[in-house]
Amino acid sequence: MLELKHIGFAVREGDEELGILSDISLTIDDHKLVVFTGPNGGGKTTLAKIIMGLVTPTSGQIFWNGQDITALGITERAKLGISYGFQQPPRFKGLTVRDLLTLASGDQHLSKDQCCQFLTKVGLCANDYLEREVDVSLSGGEVKRIEIASILARSAALMIFDEPEAGIDLWSFARLTETFEQIHAGGTATMIIISHQERIISLADEVIVVGDGVIRHRGPASEILPQILADTLSGCPVLTKEAHAK
Repeated sequence: MLELKHIGFAVREGDEELGILSDISLTIDDHKLVVFTGPNGGGKTTLAKIIMGLVTPTSGQIFWNGQDITALGITERAKLGISYGFQQPPRFKGLTVRDLLTLASGDQHLSKDQCCQFLTKVGLCANDYLEREVDVSLSGGEVKRIEIASILARSAALMIFDEPEAGIDLWSFARLTETFEQIHAGGTATMIIISHQERIISLADEVIVVGDGVIRHRGPASEILPQILADTLSGCPVLTKEAHAK
């Protein structure tokens, strides 16, 4: 179980302190699929990075399975079973896709068939990619899918995905949503997905809308998704005018 207690984060701009997150508290039960959504700049990615240890909160505590991990670094959290997929994944010149999957899995004897299973789940063919380096020769979408495959290979207890749909074609996106459904149905991992995609939001056990550094709404997808769509409509004068005209 993941618990965030009164999480706050602020940065300094000259003599002023700019608040990014303010007093966020939430609990995510094991094996749940939770989607963070909300307007750009609302604090979603910062909150996810705080959970991973990429950003240190200026206030509050984080507990993972009852252990206070607030002061732990990225490596220590990874060893506890927490993983993170970046919105813009890093590249590794000299490291092949096979190397990356092997490192992620922790199995030095990871077979080609096993690699193929991970890559197939994100819409890639092992024959085409295993021996390629994770460098600039790959497109942004390819690197994104390879990173997601490495998270699947790791079999982490808590998987955090920051906009996994970014840069991915429609066919691969369909395979990816199927993979999220399969992981969720298997009941082996807790997933936090940052997304604006209705298809992914609809998979969630709970949707948490983050805006202006606070939790604006939270609840089941069936309840929150109509609110999101309504808020989107009401926030756009053009769409509102068209809606009233019908």
